[in-house]
Amino acid sequence: MSVTAIILAGGRARRMGGIDKGLMPLNNSPLISQVLARLKPQAEAIIINANRELETYKALGYPVFADEIADFAGPLAGIQIGLKHAASEYLLTAACDCPLLPLNLREKLQSALEAQHADIAIATSNGDDHPVIFLCKTSLLASLNDYLEQGGRKVSAWQNSLNHVYVDFSATPDAFTNINTLDDLKLLESRLNHG
Repeated sequence: MSVTAIILAGGRARRMGGIDKGLMPLNNSPLISQVLARLKPQAEAIIINANRELETYKALGYPVFADEIADFAGPLAGIQIGLKHAASEYLLTAACDCPLLPLNLREKLQSALEAQHADIAIATSNGDDHPVIFLCKTSLLASLNDYLEQGGRKVSAWQNSLNHVYVDFSATPDAFTNINTLDDLKLLESRLNHG
């Protein structure tokens, strides 16, 4: 199974005061670099979806694509880009603000997807769904295009319309810690540095 990973870094970062989240430093390394380090061993190719700071993201050495839908349409616009540009049968998605992604993310999602003959496998942990962390068939592009053309913007609503399976990662409770504010960033950095 060939997998392309996309890192979604296309948001406005309103809660970060407009500072691009993926470029915020965690222990002197941008959040996106930490996500890249965790995804590299899990995918044959990686692409980045960003709508600002494109040159900075390109300097990381991976293809960067902006949304084709105007006005920051949300994660589905980035997912659409991933499905369109992935040169593989499957797409693994992750957000740029989740620096602790599990190193067995692809393995567990792929195993569930194949076992259930599903089109998409979505991460969950401790009763919370993580709709932007999933593995899906790239053949879902037409379905997503239709959903977006009808005005749909909610990731979970699109996913629920598909043959989907949820995959529990509760054994790694911090795996999907995401950074939404500067306080979140400081708290995680303190936790990582002081156990």
